[in-house]
Amino acid sequence: MYNFFSCRQAVVYRRATRGFAMRPKIRTRAISIASGVLLMLFLGSAFAQRSENQPFQLGTQIWPSQKAFIDSGGRCATRQPSEDELRQIDEKLGPIMRAMAPTRPGLNQKKPSGTPGGGPGGGGGGGGGVTGGNIEVYFHVIHDVLTGRLSDATINSQIDVLNASLGGHGWTFTLMGITHTDDDNWFNNMSSTSVEAAAKTQLRVGGSQTLNIYSSNILDNGLLGWATFPWWYDNNPDNDGIVIDYRSVPDGGAGPYDEGDTAAHEVGHWMGLYHTFQGGCNEKRGDFVSDTPAEREPAWGCPYGRNTCGGRKDTGDDPIFNFMDYTDDFCMIEFTVRQDDRMDAAYSTYRHGN
Repeated sequence: MYNFFSCRQAVVYRRATRGFAMRPKIRTRAISIASGVLLMLFLGSAFAQRSENQPFQLGTQIWPSQKAFIDSGGRCATRQPSEDELRQIDEKLGPIMRAMAPTRPGLNQKKPSGTPGGGPGGGGGGGGGVTGGNIEVYFHVIHDVLTGRLSDATINSQIDVLNASLGGHGWTFTLMGITHTDDDNWFNNMSSTSVEAAAKTQLRVGGSQTLNIYSSNILDNGLLGWATFPWWYDNNPDNDGIVIDYRSVPDGGAGPYDEGDTAAHEVGHWMGLYHTFQGGCNEKRGDFVSDTPAEREPAWGCPYGRNTCGGRKDTGDDPIFNFMDYTDDFCMIEFTVRQDDRMDAAYSTYRHGN
């Protein structure tokens, strides 16, 4: 049985301290979260994770359970790369990451099983190209009259989450502009390929290094977000960026996915990361990152101590604290050192200088 007490205790400190680097509103909220979870520790672990048989609602959609929502693919709709695409990308990024490895002390060993944190990122691990930097952001609010019309304060809070999530690895995000588009078709049908293409073609700003975030009502279609990988930019620059449901932003109402970490997860893809459960228990391939233990399937809730690749292929407890898993926003608190290296390598190869 998973140790939910330990999970909550670990996350309380990391979330609270992460909050102190944020704006006052976020900082106050982090303290409230910490206080609330400490109370949960006294009430019992029954509140720490929903039952697999408990109905789960997000937006207007109801699933038989939270696991059913995860299994539906709604947590992240980013397209899965083909085996040929995985091979081609690894042929480019693999040598760059291997060149970075000697500059990273302790990378011959996995991080301790089930513990949050993989060491400070330091903004990259050496080698050529970019090792961190500033990313300009344009936030496109697509709404239906007042529904989905995010305030500037909320958008700034979302940018704060991105900076808190990746700032320790040398990446910062600067909000350059906000657009508002009142279009009920775009708002409600962004999951349609043709609608997405029309909206992005009209709204997108900047080049390969510019992050465009689009918020709309995709949760009523069962989705929280998706992203494009950096190596897709050259073939379809207008499509580049991430799409999130407007309720996934901080205090957006899509609990337990409303602390802004859907955007952090999708930015991870935009920067070149795969899911931590990519490839299942195949540690040799997997997510092509050496300090994220193999994971058979995505996690949900915050199941501290879960190990889905035990036995002969055991590489440590599942990386449930990682932004690239599917756990609740509360549980997501880290990118690892080697994920940072991969982001540096991918950004240098596919975005820097384009």
